[in-house]
Amino acid sequence: MKNNNTLNLFQFDILNATRDEAIEKIFNSGRQTVAFLNAHCINIAAKDSVYRWALSKASMLLPDGSGLNLAARASGEKFKDNLNGTDLFPHIIKAAAAKEMKVFFLGSQPGIAARAAEKALSLEPSLKIAGTQHGFFKPEEESELIKSINASGAQVVLVAMGVPHQDIWIARNRRQNNAQVVFGVGAQFDFWSGRVSRAPTILRNLGLEWTWRLAIEPRRMFKRYIFGNTAFVGRIVSMWLSQKFSITVSRWIRRVLDIVISGGALVALMPLIAMIVLAIKLESRGSAFFHQTRVGENGKHFKIYKFRSMYMDAEARRQAVLHTSGRKGICFKSKNDPRITRVGKILRRFSLDELPQILNVLRGEMAIVGPRPALPQEVAVFPTKALGRLATKPGLTGLWQVSGRAEVSFDRMINMDLAYARSRTVFSDLLLIGLTFRALLTGRGAY
Repeated sequence: MKNNNTLNLFQFDILNATRDEAIEKIFNSGRQTVAFLNAHCINIAAKDSVYRWALSKASMLLPDGSGLNLAARASGEKFKDNLNGTDLFPHIIKAAAAKEMKVFFLGSQPGIAARAAEKALSLEPSLKIAGTQHGFFKPEEESELIKSINASGAQVVLVAMGVPHQDIWIARNRRQNNAQVVFGVGAQFDFWSGRVSRAPTILRNLGLEWTWRLAIEPRRMFKRYIFGNTAFVGRIVSMWLSQKFSITVSRWIRRVLDIVISGGALVALMPLIAMIVLAIKLESRGSAFFHQTRVGENGKHFKIYKFRSMYMDAEARRQAVLHTSGRKGICFKSKNDPRITRVGKILRRFSLDELPQILNVLRGEMAIVGPRPALPQEVAVFPTKALGRLATKPGLTGLWQVSGRAEVSFDRMINMDLAYARSRTVFSDLLLIGLTFRALLTGRGAY
């Protein structure tokens, strides 16, 4: 799952942004706590509840490594950038220097933090170093260390103590730490100090940096990469199967609800349908029914059925009344459309003209709940964002229909449809069906 800025994988909301967008968000969004997530982190979090708690306290989780991108692809998504800490380090330093923010280097073996700070100064000579401290301090020294960091005036603190210890330490002490931004940076100091060499660029570009680390530190990395990567692939498969099963079950339940509700409504409303047909025929010549091509799920065209609420020459006269539209945007709606019959006005007032669409629901072309089915000429000029509403079946009712119908602007309607497509559940569908009855009684925006 995702929203505009994150992808949800393994129950974590992970930032989905370019490198520049991530740096902008980190340094221009107030107080931030940043953690990096890779396959190893996900494996540990699956077993360590304290680590999961610590990650939940971070304000931003960044995708680190090819494993996370593989998991995203298995979910049908893709991260804009691999925001691993080592590649992001120079950009963090550059942003801190540009904002004149003092940086504190905490962690790794004695002397390594200082050497990483020296490397940072070589990259950005104007960078202000608040201080350095190795990560081998005793628990009883922790309070004094926090006081020392605060006294240094550090606005950015880089913590390199390894997973999960660094993130647990950050979460436990974040309230006492006055820095604006705190990062858990893993092995960054080791790489940037030169203690550990990075993989050649070609391996990094292929997402195979882990093979290099395994080759140079086989004893320490064998369990993490051989057993760990195998376990992580298993988690991806499990996540994929869970998502597919959940989607399949939800689709099946929705389809059963559609058939039961629409089939029952068709039988119950037969007398009303007969009366409507008679009223239409008595007022104006022509068929009581009207069909029109609309665009359905995944852009597939289908014929929508409605009671005719206009005179027979309405389509020929459409161009002449376009200027009377009462809604800004693509979709035409006119409150005083001269093509509408007297019976048609009553039908539209209570949305009775939509009743024949029960047949579209029974045929599987529409659902009870979903976005308004659009005309092909409307879809042809949709902005790119609006095409996302075609990812689900159009419906008899939906967020737009219960929120004011024609009174809702085109842009707001699109936002509603996209929100529904992202987060729809069987419960939300039932809620919208209930709200539809209120909308029908008030008639708000119906014309």
